[in-house]
Formats: sequence, structure tokens, C-alpha cells
Amino acid sequence: MSVMRFVGANSREAMRQVRAALGDEALILANRHTEQGVEILAMAESAAAAGDAGEPEPRPQAPSRPSPPAAPASPDPAQAFEAMSARLLEEMRDMRALLAGGQGQPAAAATLSEQLLETMLAAGFSQALADEVVSALPEELAAAGALDERALAWLGRQLARRLRGLDDEAAFMDRTGIVALIGPTGVGKTTTTAKLTARYVMRHGTRPVALVTTDSFRIGAHEQLRIYSRLLDVPMYALNADQPVSELLGRMKGKSWIIIDTVGMSQRDHRVIEQVSHLHGGDSPVRLVLLLNAASQPETLEEVVVRYRQAAQAAGGELNDCIITKQDEAGRLAPVLDIVMRHGLRLLFVSHGQRVPEDMALAEPDALIDQALADRTPLARPAARQAPEPVVRGSGNLLGQGRRLASVLQALRLRLPGFERLEEVWNLLGMPSTIQQQRLDRLLEDYPRDGQALGMLWSERRRVPGERWSMPDVALGPEGTWLPLPLPQHRQVAGQRARLEAAQARHAVEVHLLNGLPDGEAGEWLERHAASWCSQVRGSQRVEHSGERRSLASLDGIGESVGDLRCRFRGAPCRLALDSLAVSVALKGSRRDSQRLEARAWLGELRDEESGKVLGRRYWIAPARLGRAPKALLLTLLQGDVLPQLARRAWQRLDPAELGELRADLRLLMASGLATVAAHLDLAEDEAAMDLRAELLGLGGGRRRRRDVALLDSLLQLFLVRDAIRHLGLGERETG
Repeated sequence: MSVMRFVGANSREAMRQVRAALGDEALILANRHTEQGVEILAMAESAAAAGDAGEPEPRPQAPSRPSPPAAPASPDPAQAFEAMSARLLEEMRDMRALLAGGQGQPAAAATLSEQLLETMLAAGFSQALADEVVSALPEELAAAGALDERALAWLGRQLARRLRGLDDEAAFMDRTGIVALIGPTGVGKTTTTAKLTARYVMRHGTRPVALVTTDSFRIGAHEQLRIYSRLLDVPMYALNADQPVSELLGRMKGKSWIIIDTVGMSQRDHRVIEQVSHLHGGDSPVRLVLLLNAASQPETLEEVVVRYRQAAQAAGGELNDCIITKQDEAGRLAPVLDIVMRHGLRLLFVSHGQRVPEDMALAEPDALIDQALADRTPLARPAARQAPEPVVRGSGNLLGQGRRLASVLQALRLRLPGFERLEEVWNLLGMPSTIQQQRLDRLLEDYPRDGQALGMLWSERRRVPGERWSMPDVALGPEGTWLPLPLPQHRQVAGQRARLEAAQARHAVEVHLLNGLPDGEAGEWLERHAASWCSQVRGSQRVEHSGERRSLASLDGIGESVGDLRCRFRGAPCRLALDSLAVSVALKGSRRDSQRLEARAWLGELRDEESGKVLGRRYWIAPARLGRAPKALLLTLLQGDVLPQLARRAWQRLDPAELGELRADLRLLMASGLATVAAHLDLAEDEAAMDLRAELLGLGGGRRRRRDVALLDSLLQLFLVRDAIRHLGLGERETG
């Protein structure tokens, strides 16, 4: 049998073709990425075994007696055999060349991770940042394997998210106080001082601003700034480099914005610390802004940031802001942006010429990243073909890890309303039990806030298997997503109807998702208020259909098909095929025995999206008045199945023996909160969720289990590290 070629959109599709044609015992000879996708060379194992037995010289066999031809005469059998042998020989030569990887043969195409690494290195970003970024490549993109517009857009988002800037110029210009520009000689501090002053004057006028220079070393330095001060009509003051700023404050009464042009000093000069220590304004805080020359070598920029930050810390201050200068003189923008991102600096402005104030603009991360990626130089070595280094490589990467942790937490806060409440619950960890109780009561008193909850997922009123607790109820936000902090059942009022009334009164809840049918009183209340509701029930649930009382499971195949839905079930993609039919059901505990609810039954079959294997069946009941609208409701109920399982896993991993004093209700809220966040991220399909998933899985060491479980474990590690960092920062745990 000859070598066969198979081409698929990805590796999975190509392998499916191989198995269909050659069976599970196919021998894979080679594979590579092409413009069409993934190409695989394979042959049947039996053919390979026959080839291994030896290569005797082909000997023509006597042809069998042919049948009378019904078409034009067939070619001579000996010639056909010779042609087939030649083709087989050529294919075997191709196969041997591929396997040997001989010189001159094209190398296998790089994976997407390798292509992204090469792209970043070619632009001028460092290996450290490239490894950090690519380690969070989403599996959805990695499976495609192509460096297309979607992959490049993802890379741009990752870099832009790491480049902090100002939301608008007012965030910097409208704050009163003292601003000091610091940095090495020749970085452009005096010109930048003039540009900032001009921009301030354009917003607030000349009266509240003053210029200060400490540069008494350079000939003409005072005169240069004095010229700018005259042009801008603002006063200028001179200060010796060893003279504290506080000595000038008495002479600048009424000035709410003071900008200091400091003397340029090499980062290796031991007087840097002394210079920074003199930049104190008594009771007036001094904002330090570091200027970075875009045309400098990466090693020089690294040293500048490290030394000046050390000087600021030694002087009891902080250095968090920077301005990039001389952008127009830089061959590539990526090296300086790399330094800014890796050190977590906030980039305020970018300067690109000598004109005042035209040649300076507010830093726009998206535009700067686009420009950096556009200026790429092909690499002279194939170093980018290496796999990304491990995320944790020692102390040199701790700063990057800290930034990633902070970035993920901030993304979760922005994405999930109420995420801060879950963080507040974790903040109680380690406090005395009585304080935990008091603060937890206050925290839950007004949660969720008005407008935050659109609906409620009412959990089953029984214990989670193997545990002594029940899954808390989960509020649904305005977008239909679960809120991060569930509501413990023992804090709810008793009785279904009472809980429904309380939820509507406190939170204006309009949607109710139930496990099991409502009882009679609750059902009457739901119908009287025309509420949207849906119940997930068992297949044994008895209903009346066409005058017969039957179980829902016995009605499979009878209902009207209403199509199928894409969803996720137990951490994997699947298809939910739905049937629906009209039924009536009796509600337990009805005031009148004859009361029945006219409803629609929904019968669903879950199949694995890839293999088509049946994963299970589910059943729902919704009021007939909703028609076919409940699709979204029953899907939310289905996907809520996983919450108790995830909460149980988190509960078991939150060991009080390791975490210290921990109340059971606090432990349950921590565990169930992690479960709702993990499930939300697993289910969400937008690009922001894809990026966030990849970051989390990267922090947790990659995906080794089903995705929702892997996300839960990563979130648990995120919160544990957050808690450790928080307490290290505090120095000791709170006691009151």
C-alpha cells in the first residue's frame, strides 16, 4: 500500500482522516504545518511490515485471464505494474527523505507559540517578556496553529494590557502638587519640562504654575529654561542640587502646580540617591517621573530604571511614572516599551521632537504596540523556535509574576460585578472567628446590591453528596452571568414562596431557576406575578400528556424537535438536542387537589461535540405562557449542574489546618465563590474571556485536567498567593 497524504484544518481533523482511511493502526511517517493547515504522511502498518521484510527485486507476475472488455482496452499489465512500482519507489524515497530530515529539506513549520515568540523578538521585545506573554496563549488559538490576524490581534491585546497609561490627560494635569522629572544626562528633561508646562498652561492658565531647575552644572541650562518660562509667562526659580525643595515652597505661595527640571545624572553616579532625597516638599508630596530615551540600548534602559527606582526607595519615595523621549530617534520602539511593561511603570506621555508643546502626545498603548510590532527585523538565528521557558525561572521573574497576578485580579474585577465582595470574604481569612462572623454579617447584609441581580439560581435543598453542607443559591447578573459571591441557604427565609417574595422585594428579581418543581404556594405566586421561571426535573417526573399520565423519560422521541444548542457540559463542548411538548403537571401541596399547571416539557439529549457520544439526558418544565422563550433559562440550569462539584473540590482543598482559623460558613462561601467564577470563565465565549482563561491557566501551570477544574485550581492558587502577598504587605494579620 502506498504512502498517503492527509490535509486537515488542524491536527485533530487530519488524524480523523487518517483513522478513517487506514484504521487505528496507521503508521504516521511525518507531519508538518502548511498554508492549508496540517499535512500528515501515513501508511497502513501492514504495508510497512511487508516493506520491512525485505525489498526483493520486483518480478512481473503472469496476468490472469481478463474479462471481456466493456470499455476501451486496458493497458498492458506489465507496463501498469512497472508504473506502479516506480510510483511506490518515488514515494518511499520521499518518505525516507522526510524521516531523515536531510539537508536541504524544508524544516517543519513552527508552532503558533514559536511564531509568536519570533514575532516579538524580531520587533525587539525581550525573551523574558516574550516567554511571559506566549505562555498564556489560549488553547483555541494554539489549536489553529496559524499566525493569522486573530493571533496577531491577541498578541496586541496582551501587550497593550501590560502597558499602563493615563485614561486621559486630566488624570495627570488636574492633580495639584510638585512634579520632578528625573533621568540621565541628555534624556531631554528641560525640553520635556517646557512641554508639560505648556500643556498645563493651556488647561489652567499661567497663574497656578511655577518652574524650578536644579541643573547648575550644565552651561546655559538655566538660560534654556528661563527662555521657556518667558515664552510661557510663568515664573522660574533656581535651586542648588543639594538644596531641599522645601526651602523654596515659602516663595511659591499660591502655586498649585510646580514642575522641577532636575540635573542630569548617570544612573551609575552614587549621588543619584542624594539627588532624589532632596526632592521632598515637606508636607507636599513630590511625584517623581522618570524620563527614558527610546534610542538607548535595552541594557542601559534596564539599568536606568533599576538604579533610579532603588534611589527613590532609599529616599523613602516611590517611582511609578515615566515619559518616553526621543521616539523619533529610535530605530525600534519595542525595547523601551518592554522595559516599561516589565517594570510595571505607568507611561504618561511620549515625546518625539523639539517643538513645544506639539511634539509630545498622551501615551496610547494600543497605537504604541501596533507601531512596535510593525517595526520588525528578521532574526539572523532561529532562536525563537525554542519552546517558551517555564513561567517561574527564579527571582528575575518575580516582578513579572506579580504584575500578572495583579492584572488577572483587575480583569476579574472589571468583568464580574461583585467580585470585590468575594475578595472581601477572603480578606477575613486568619482573623479570629468572632470577627469573621461580625464582618461576614455586615458584608452579606446588602448583597447583592440593587440592580445587580436579575434572577436567582435556587440550589437543591439537600446536602451535596459526601458533604454536610448544601450548595448556596447563586444570583444572576443583568447579563445573565452568575455573580461571584453566592448566598448561603441557611441565611434565606424558610419556605419557597417566602424566599421568592423576599428576593423580589429586596433585589427586584424577575427570573427564577429551580431544581425541582415549585410547590403549590410557590407555583401560584409565580403564575400570579407572571414571573419567568423554569425547573430542572428528573426523568421520572410524572406529567399528563394527551390524557395519559406518564414519566418524562417515557416521552423521549414524542416531542417536537426545536433544534440544538452549542453548550459546555462538564468542562467540554457538546450539543444539546431539544424536543418540546405540551403537558400539565400537578403541584405538590396545592390548596385545591384539582389544581394543575399548564406547562411545556423540554427534553434534551447531550452529545459530545467531537465524537457524537451521548453524554446524558436532561428534562425541564416551564409554564406554557413562555412558549419557546425558556431556551436560555434551561441552558443556564443545565450549566449550573457543575457548581456543586466544583464547590466540593474547592472546599476540600481549603484545609483549615493550613489556612488557620476558618469558620465553616466562610469556607463554604470561599469555595462556592471560586466555583461560580471558574464556571463563568469556562462558559464565556468572548475574546476577553479567552484571554483571561489563558492567563489563569498559565499561572496555574497549564491545563492538565478538564478546563473548568483547571480554572478552579488556578483561581484557588491565585487567591492563596494574593492572600500571602497581602499579609506580607500588612506585616501581620488584622485582629480587629
